[in-house]
Amino acid sequence: MWAELLPVGRSASSGGYRRHAWNSADAECRAWFEQQATNRGLAYELDRNGNQWAWLGDPRGDGAIVTGSHLDSVPDGGAFDGPLGVVSSFAALDELRDRGTEFTRPLAIVNFGDEEGARFGVACIGSRLSAGVLGREQAYELRDADGVRLPDAMERAGYDPAAIGADDDRLRRIGAFVELHVEQGRYLTEDQPIGVASAIWPHGRWRFDFHGEANHAGTTRIEDRRDPMLTFADTVLSARQQAELAGALATFGKVAVEPNGTNAIASLIRGWLDSRAADETVLTELVERIRQSALRRGEQDGVRVELTRESYTPVVDFDGPLRDRLAKRLGGVPVLPTGAGHDAGILASAVPTAMLFVRNPSGVSHSPAEYAEQADCLAGVTALADVLEDLACQ
Repeated sequence: MWAELLPVGRSASSGGYRRHAWNSADAECRAWFEQQATNRGLAYELDRNGNQWAWLGDPRGDGAIVTGSHLDSVPDGGAFDGPLGVVSSFAALDELRDRGTEFTRPLAIVNFGDEEGARFGVACIGSRLSAGVLGREQAYELRDADGVRLPDAMERAGYDPAAIGADDDRLRRIGAFVELHVEQGRYLTEDQPIGVASAIWPHGRWRFDFHGEANHAGTTRIEDRRDPMLTFADTVLSARQQAELAGALATFGKVAVEPNGTNAIASLIRGWLDSRAADETVLTELVERIRQSALRRGEQDGVRVELTRESYTPVVDFDGPLRDRLAKRLGGVPVLPTGAGHDAGILASAVPTAMLFVRNPSGVSHSPAEYAEQADCLAGVTALADVLEDLACQ
């Protein structure tokens, strides 16, 4: 399975993946998922929000145990973030069948769409829609960098955008959701290839618009310039400094420049801030300090600054009894928090959720250098199988 997925959406120049929502690579991944379900005699289903499901047992039954993750990527992302969870889910089911396991509950494997938000700027769109966290009207207003609306992209890919929305009946039938994921950090030690998540830090995305004045780079005097690039650059540095002081994280990883000419002073800079903290109050105060710093510098540079919050996820504490049950079943593995958002975090308000982490020796993620040892991945499959057996066979 892993070998089949590796070439899909991979850039020859960067070695990273460009599996973005509703593009051709995403379509290949979806076809692969459906084929894996068919190969195992599972009931394949596409829900109203474009998420894919593979069912063992009655899809309409109550108390289903669900596992899975996502197959899309960040721009030039790594091979493990998302796909490891989906591949491991199918492999765990294979292992359970080899054990002769008898299931007493329905079991499902899911591929949630557009988890990374690389195309439309909002993470976990598939699970957000299902949980009612993202409304249809809001989703319809989302556009990619080329101005393509989310519903239009879905329709071009052969899906019905008129159906999207909260999927309360489906979520009510789920007894627990367990997501396996490569660790995005380096906290698991050499003798601990598997961990259990305790919580997800609150996090969000904010767009800063820096409005200046376009002008000629070679003829405009320094004192006559209203250059938004200066305000933006100062804000990037301020964000790093303020985050360090707060013990939090703040990253400007995406920027758009207009008119984007080498010999032109920009008229508009758009910079997207990703910020995360262990505490919601700390996060709110951090973003406000960054905003105030941008306003002060903007006044100095003659630049108008606007801030728009595009997405926000509050702190997620995973279901305590479920978390403890998993940790005990796996022999007392480490329980650790994460700063990364996941579909499991979105569903946590409606469904008991938990996460397993597979050790990442370098700690690198969202990069072509993302990696996990094969032995650790196989340990993850066994751990997931053990957990599913405990939950779906009692």
